[in-house]
Amino acid sequence: MRQSPNAPVPAWATTAGFTSITRTAEELSIVCPAENIPAELAPALRWICLKLEGPFPFTQTGVLLSFIQPLSNNAIPIFAMSTYDTDYVLIPQEHADRALGLLNEAGHELIG
Repeated sequence: MRQSPNAPVPAWATTAGFTSITRTAEELSIVCPAENIPAELAPALRWICLKLEGPFPFTQTGVLLSFIQPLSNNAIPIFAMSTYDTDYVLIPQEHADRALGLLNEAGHELIG
């Protein structure tokens, strides 16, 4: 969810296990479970979140690329986020089944 850059961080944004809040000069960006977002603000597009099991050292290159390349090559949109320990890839729910199949075919082990 995108908010104006000076907007306060809403309480509903900080009540989940997986939350990412980023403030820049252009926006306040909030990523959290859809059920936390008030109905009047909820975006129509729903996402699934895939966690790449880390931690990955900063010197290790190509980890995220190897994961998103099969998706990109097949026109599946992604939203990637990184933390110090790992990477997360969000995929629109409507592409979930196809994306998971492509990742499996590419040799990625999918764990519950």
